[in-house]
Amino acid sequence: MRHEKIEKNIGLMIVLIVVAISFGGLVEIVPLFFQQQTTEPVAGLKPLTALQLEGRDIFIREGCNVCHTQMVRPLRAETERYGHYSVAGEFVYDHPFLWGSKRTGPDLARVGGRYSDDWHRAHLMNPRDVVPESNMPAFGWLFDDTLDGTDTATKMRALRMVGVPYTDADIEGAQAAVAGKPEVEAVIAYLQQLGTLLKRER
Repeated sequence: MRHEKIEKNIGLMIVLIVVAISFGGLVEIVPLFFQQQTTEPVAGLKPLTALQLEGRDIFIREGCNVCHTQMVRPLRAETERYGHYSVAGEFVYDHPFLWGSKRTGPDLARVGGRYSDDWHRAHLMNPRDVVPESNMPAFGWLFDDTLDGTDTATKMRALRMVGVPYTDADIEGAQAAVAGKPEVEAVIAYLQQLGTLLKRER
């Protein structure tokens, strides 16, 4: 009888649905804020260098994260192809997260060190030179455009405010570390560090 009254009263039904979803969400989400494995960095995790940080921003600017995920799910098919599944402690310093959900291209979570810098240069200049079936566009302008580093220190200061442990020395040397370098070098520096802290499971 009570159940019928709730089903026929749409206003009450909406309120109860919101309460149920809110309670369920809190039960799922709140504990994560207090679990060490989700809030503490994995052993050896360091903030991105100035060059890697600029590379990450170019990666986002060019929309690379739209086609490439950066999260290996804990499923056998995923770990056999890409390596160790992703853990929260790897992404403590990432703002924003680039996990993604669409794989037009392969996942890049463990791409660091898998290919040489020269391979990445060839791939970014013309992907089909190294992967004939690739539908990825070429990014030739990354070889021509250079970084000036005027905003790099500001980015690092902002990231420090949200918990990324950049030192004063990191920030002071940021512009000098990137100024005059081609954008492609920054992108490669970013890619080469992805997922290198956790080894591939055998």
